[in-house]
Amino acid sequence: MTGRDAALPRRGSAGRGTLRTAPVALLVAALALTGCSSTGAAAPDAGPTAATPAPGASTAVPPGDTLEGTLVVLAAASLTDVVIDLAATLEAEHPGLTVRTSFGASSALATQVVSGAPADVVVTASPATMTTVTDALGGDPVVVATNQLQIAVPAGNPGGVTTLADLADPARTVALCAAEVPCGAVGAQLLAKAGVTPVPDTLEQDVRAVLTRLRLDEADAGLVYRTDVIAAGGTVEGIDVPADVQVPTDYPALALPDAPHPRAAAAFVALLRGPVGRQALEDAGFDVP
Repeated sequence: MTGRDAALPRRGSAGRGTLRTAPVALLVAALALTGCSSTGAAAPDAGPTAATPAPGASTAVPPGDTLEGTLVVLAAASLTDVVIDLAATLEAEHPGLTVRTSFGASSALATQVVSGAPADVVVTASPATMTTVTDALGGDPVVVATNQLQIAVPAGNPGGVTTLADLADPARTVALCAAEVPCGAVGAQLLAKAGVTPVPDTLEQDVRAVLTRLRLDEADAGLVYRTDVIAAGGTVEGIDVPADVQVPTDYPALALPDAPHPRAAAAFVALLRGPVGRQALEDAGFDVP
Protein backbone atom coordinates (compact mmCIF):
# COMPACT_ATOMS: atom_id res chain seq x y z
CA MET A 1 0.00 0.00 0.00
CA THR A 2 1.52 3.32 -1.02
CA GLY A 3 1.53 6.68 0.73
CA ARG A 4 -1.09 7.87 -1.73
CA ASP A 5 -3.42 4.90 -1.37
CA ALA A 6 -4.29 4.94 2.31
CA ALA A 7 -5.14 7.55 4.89
CA LEU A 8 -2.52 7.98 7.58
CA PRO A 9 -3.35 7.20 11.18
CA ARG A 10 -4.11 10.36 13.13
CA ARG A 11 -2.32 11.41 16.31
CA GLY A 12 -1.82 8.62 18.79
CA SER A 13 -3.18 5.87 16.52
CA ALA A 14 -1.66 2.42 16.16
CA GLY A 15 1.02 1.72 13.59
CA ARG A 16 2.77 5.04 13.99
CA GLY A 17 6.32 5.16 12.70
CA THR A 18 5.74 2.78 9.78
CA LEU A 19 6.81 4.63 6.66
CA ARG A 20 4.40 4.41 3.81
CA THR A 21 6.62 5.23 0.86
CA ALA A 22 5.05 5.71 -2.55
CA PRO A 23 7.09 4.19 -5.41
CA VAL A 24 8.50 6.47 -8.08
CA ALA A 25 6.10 5.95 -10.97
CA LEU A 26 7.65 6.52 -14.38
CA LEU A 27 5.62 8.72 -16.68
CA VAL A 28 4.05 7.11 -19.69
CA ALA A 29 4.62 8.09 -23.29
CA ALA A 30 3.52 11.45 -24.62
CA LEU A 31 0.03 10.40 -25.65
CA ALA A 32 -0.75 9.52 -22.03
CA LEU A 33 0.62 12.70 -20.56
CA THR A 34 -1.84 14.71 -18.51
CA GLY A 35 -2.83 18.28 -19.21
CA CYS A 36 -3.84 19.79 -22.53
CA SER A 37 -4.53 17.11 -25.10
CA SER A 38 -4.53 17.10 -28.87
CA THR A 39 -6.66 15.38 -31.45
CA GLY A 40 -4.51 13.95 -34.19
CA ALA A 41 -0.79 13.39 -34.53
CA ALA A 42 1.89 15.91 -33.76
CA ALA A 43 2.98 18.06 -36.68
CA PRO A 44 6.30 19.79 -37.26
CA ASP A 45 6.64 23.45 -36.43
CA ALA A 46 5.11 25.56 -39.16
CA GLY A 47 6.84 28.22 -41.15
CA PRO A 48 5.99 31.94 -41.26
CA THR A 49 2.41 33.07 -41.73
CA ALA A 50 0.67 36.39 -41.65
CA ALA A 51 -0.56 35.93 -38.08
CA THR A 52 0.30 38.63 -35.53
CA PRO A 53 1.54 37.42 -32.12
CA ALA A 54 -0.50 38.41 -29.08
CA PRO A 55 0.94 40.93 -26.61
CA GLY A 56 3.60 39.28 -24.48
CA ALA A 57 4.36 36.64 -27.10
CA SER A 58 7.69 34.87 -26.85
CA THR A 59 10.63 36.71 -28.37
CA ALA A 60 11.83 33.31 -29.64
CA VAL A 61 9.15 33.54 -32.35
CA PRO A 62 9.72 36.28 -34.96
CA PRO A 63 6.79 38.64 -35.62
CA GLY A 64 4.43 37.14 -38.17
CA ASP A 65 5.64 33.60 -37.46
CA THR A 66 3.48 30.89 -35.89
CA LEU A 67 4.01 27.48 -34.35
CA GLU A 68 2.10 24.27 -34.96
CA GLY A 69 2.17 20.73 -33.64
CA THR A 70 2.18 19.24 -30.14
CA LEU A 71 4.69 20.56 -27.64
CA VAL A 72 5.37 18.29 -24.64
CA VAL A 73 6.44 20.03 -21.42
CA LEU A 74 7.50 18.07 -18.32
CA ALA A 75 7.74 20.12 -15.12
CA ALA A 76 8.21 19.75 -11.40
CA ALA A 77 4.95 19.32 -9.47
CA SER A 78 5.38 22.65 -7.71
CA LEU A 79 5.18 24.41 -11.09
CA THR A 80 1.81 22.89 -12.01
CA ASP A 81 -0.33 26.02 -11.89
CA VAL A 82 2.20 28.33 -13.56
CA VAL A 83 3.02 25.94 -16.40
CA ILE A 84 -0.63 25.19 -17.14
CA ASP A 85 -1.35 28.93 -17.37
CA LEU A 86 1.65 29.62 -19.59
CA ALA A 87 0.79 26.66 -21.81
CA ALA A 88 -2.63 28.21 -22.36
CA THR A 89 -0.97 31.55 -23.15
CA LEU A 90 1.27 30.02 -25.80
CA GLU A 91 -1.64 28.10 -27.32
CA ALA A 92 -3.67 31.32 -27.52
CA GLU A 93 -0.82 33.03 -29.35
CA HIS A 94 -0.43 30.08 -31.74
CA PRO A 95 -3.81 28.42 -32.44
CA GLY A 96 -2.13 25.61 -34.38
CA LEU A 97 -0.06 24.61 -31.35
CA THR A 98 -1.14 22.22 -28.58
CA VAL A 99 0.89 22.13 -25.38
CA ARG A 100 0.75 18.89 -23.41
CA THR A 101 1.96 19.09 -19.83
CA SER A 102 2.92 16.50 -17.24
CA PHE A 103 3.99 17.06 -13.64
CA GLY A 104 5.72 15.01 -10.98
CA ALA A 105 8.89 14.54 -9.00
CA SER A 106 11.86 16.04 -10.81
CA SER A 107 13.89 12.85 -10.36
CA ALA A 108 11.19 10.82 -12.11
CA LEU A 109 10.91 13.35 -14.93
CA ALA A 110 14.68 13.34 -15.44
CA THR A 111 14.74 9.54 -15.57
CA GLN A 112 11.91 9.53 -18.06
CA VAL A 113 13.61 12.05 -20.36
CA VAL A 114 16.95 10.24 -20.26
CA SER A 115 15.13 6.97 -21.01
CA GLY A 116 13.81 8.46 -24.23
CA ALA A 117 10.30 9.63 -23.39
CA PRO A 118 9.04 12.08 -26.05
CA ALA A 119 9.51 15.57 -24.62
CA ASP A 120 10.46 19.04 -25.78
CA VAL A 121 10.96 20.96 -22.53
CA VAL A 122 11.81 19.87 -19.00
CA VAL A 123 11.77 22.12 -15.93
CA THR A 124 13.05 20.66 -12.66
CA ALA A 125 13.01 21.81 -9.05
CA SER A 126 16.76 21.46 -8.57
CA PRO A 127 19.98 21.81 -10.56
CA ALA A 128 21.01 18.29 -9.47
CA THR A 129 18.08 16.62 -11.20
CA MET A 130 18.65 18.75 -14.30
CA THR A 131 22.28 17.58 -14.33
CA THR A 132 20.98 14.04 -14.79
CA VAL A 133 19.44 15.22 -18.05
CA THR A 134 22.29 17.36 -19.34
CA ASP A 135 24.95 14.75 -18.51
CA ALA A 136 23.09 12.30 -20.74
CA LEU A 137 21.66 14.55 -23.45
CA GLY A 138 23.55 17.84 -23.33
CA GLY A 139 21.94 21.23 -23.43
CA ASP A 140 22.27 24.54 -21.63
CA PRO A 141 19.51 24.99 -19.00
CA VAL A 142 18.61 28.39 -17.59
CA VAL A 143 17.34 29.15 -14.09
CA VAL A 144 13.82 30.60 -14.29
CA ALA A 145 12.82 30.71 -10.62
CA THR A 146 13.82 30.11 -7.01
CA ASN A 147 11.66 28.65 -4.23
CA GLN A 148 11.79 28.14 -0.47
CA LEU A 149 10.32 25.61 1.93
CA GLN A 150 7.77 26.34 4.63
CA ILE A 151 6.29 24.26 7.40
CA ALA A 152 2.74 23.59 6.22
CA VAL A 153 -0.21 22.62 8.41
CA PRO A 154 -3.92 22.02 7.77
CA ALA A 155 -6.22 25.02 8.15
CA GLY A 156 -6.58 25.90 11.80
CA ASN A 157 -3.36 24.06 12.69
CA PRO A 158 -5.09 21.25 14.65
CA GLY A 159 -1.74 19.74 15.65
CA GLY A 160 -0.51 22.96 17.25
CA VAL A 161 2.69 22.96 15.19
CA THR A 162 4.87 26.06 15.55
CA THR A 163 8.51 25.13 14.87
CA LEU A 164 10.70 22.68 12.96
CA ALA A 165 11.26 20.80 16.22
CA ASP A 166 7.61 19.71 16.09
CA LEU A 167 8.46 17.56 13.06
CA ALA A 168 10.48 15.35 15.42
CA ASP A 169 7.57 14.85 17.82
CA PRO A 170 6.26 11.25 17.58
CA ALA A 171 2.89 12.42 18.87
CA ARG A 172 2.34 14.28 15.61
CA THR A 173 1.68 12.94 12.13
CA VAL A 174 4.32 14.24 9.71
CA ALA A 175 4.41 14.07 5.90
CA LEU A 176 7.66 14.76 4.05
CA CYS A 177 8.97 14.30 0.53
CA ALA A 178 11.16 11.26 -0.11
CA ALA A 179 14.90 11.93 -0.11
CA GLU A 180 15.31 11.18 -3.84
CA VAL A 181 13.10 14.08 -4.94
CA PRO A 182 14.13 17.75 -4.68
CA CYS A 183 11.68 18.76 -1.95
CA GLY A 184 12.98 15.85 0.14
CA ALA A 185 16.64 16.57 -0.51
CA VAL A 186 16.22 20.27 0.27
CA GLY A 187 14.10 19.45 3.30
CA ALA A 188 16.79 17.12 4.65
CA GLN A 189 19.40 19.85 4.29
CA LEU A 190 17.17 22.37 6.02
CA LEU A 191 16.39 20.03 8.94
CA ALA A 192 20.05 19.11 9.32
CA LYS A 193 20.99 22.79 9.54
CA ALA A 194 18.32 23.21 12.20
CA GLY A 195 19.55 20.16 14.14
CA VAL A 196 16.18 18.41 13.82
CA THR A 197 15.76 14.69 13.17
CA PRO A 198 12.21 14.29 11.85
CA VAL A 199 9.89 11.38 12.54
CA PRO A 200 7.91 11.13 9.27
CA ASP A 201 4.86 8.91 8.94
CA THR A 202 4.87 9.08 5.16
CA LEU A 203 7.44 9.89 2.49
CA GLU A 204 5.79 11.16 -0.68
CA GLN A 205 7.10 11.20 -4.22
CA ASP A 206 6.38 14.86 -4.96
CA VAL A 207 5.52 17.99 -3.06
CA ARG A 208 1.91 18.09 -4.20
CA ALA A 209 1.35 14.68 -2.60
CA VAL A 210 2.52 16.11 0.74
CA LEU A 211 0.19 19.04 0.21
CA THR A 212 -2.71 16.66 -0.43
CA ARG A 213 -2.07 14.92 2.89
CA LEU A 214 -2.34 18.26 4.64
CA ARG A 215 -5.40 19.43 2.72
CA LEU A 216 -7.18 16.18 3.64
CA ASP A 217 -6.12 16.60 7.31
CA GLU A 218 -4.22 13.31 7.14
CA ALA A 219 -1.10 14.89 8.64
CA ASP A 220 -0.37 17.53 11.24
CA ALA A 221 2.56 19.06 9.39
CA GLY A 222 4.89 18.77 6.44
CA LEU A 223 7.51 20.64 4.49
CA VAL A 224 6.33 22.05 1.17
CA TYR A 225 7.37 24.94 -1.00
CA ARG A 226 6.04 28.38 -0.19
CA THR A 227 4.35 28.41 -3.59
CA ASP A 228 2.36 25.28 -2.73
CA VAL A 229 0.99 26.90 0.41
CA ILE A 230 -0.14 29.85 -1.71
CA ALA A 231 -1.71 27.52 -4.30
CA ALA A 232 -3.65 25.69 -1.59
CA GLY A 233 -5.47 28.85 -0.58
CA GLY A 234 -7.08 28.69 2.83
CA THR A 235 -6.95 24.89 3.08
CA VAL A 236 -3.33 24.95 4.26
CA GLU A 237 -1.38 27.41 6.40
CA GLY A 238 2.33 28.16 6.10
CA ILE A 239 4.81 28.75 8.91
CA ASP A 240 8.12 30.36 7.99
CA VAL A 241 11.35 28.67 9.02
CA PRO A 242 14.29 30.68 10.37
CA ALA A 243 16.23 32.40 7.62
CA ASP A 244 19.55 30.98 8.85
CA VAL A 245 18.46 27.40 8.08
CA GLN A 246 16.56 28.10 4.85
CA VAL A 247 17.83 26.29 1.74
CA PRO A 248 16.50 27.99 -1.42
CA THR A 249 16.30 25.85 -4.53
CA ASP A 250 16.69 26.89 -8.17
CA TYR A 251 14.41 25.78 -11.01
CA PRO A 252 16.30 25.26 -14.29
CA ALA A 253 14.45 24.96 -17.60
CA LEU A 254 15.79 23.23 -20.70
CA ALA A 255 14.64 23.04 -24.30
CA LEU A 256 15.93 19.55 -25.00
CA PRO A 257 18.65 19.40 -27.68
CA ASP A 258 16.78 16.76 -29.68
CA ALA A 259 13.30 18.18 -29.05
CA PRO A 260 10.80 17.11 -31.72
CA HIS A 261 9.60 20.74 -31.89
CA PRO A 262 12.71 22.84 -31.20
CA ARG A 263 11.22 26.22 -32.13
CA ALA A 264 8.18 25.72 -29.94
CA ALA A 265 10.42 24.44 -27.11
CA ALA A 266 12.58 27.55 -27.35
CA ALA A 267 9.45 29.68 -27.38
CA PHE A 268 8.13 28.11 -24.19
CA VAL A 269 11.40 28.61 -22.33
CA ALA A 270 11.53 32.20 -23.59
CA LEU A 271 7.96 32.71 -22.33
CA LEU A 272 9.00 31.43 -18.89
CA ARG A 273 11.92 33.87 -18.84
CA GLY A 274 10.06 36.82 -20.31
CA PRO A 275 7.82 39.39 -18.61
CA VAL A 276 4.66 37.26 -18.81
CA GLY A 277 6.35 34.21 -17.34
CA ARG A 278 8.19 36.20 -14.68
CA GLN A 279 4.96 37.82 -13.57
CA ALA A 280 3.18 34.45 -13.42
CA LEU A 281 6.02 33.00 -11.33
CA GLU A 282 6.06 35.98 -8.96
CA ASP A 283 2.29 35.85 -8.57
CA ALA A 284 2.62 32.19 -7.57
CA GLY A 285 5.19 33.07 -4.90
CA PHE A 286 8.41 32.21 -6.69
CA ASP A 287 11.43 34.49 -6.73
CA VAL A 288 12.77 35.18 -10.22
CA PRO A 289 16.36 35.90 -11.29
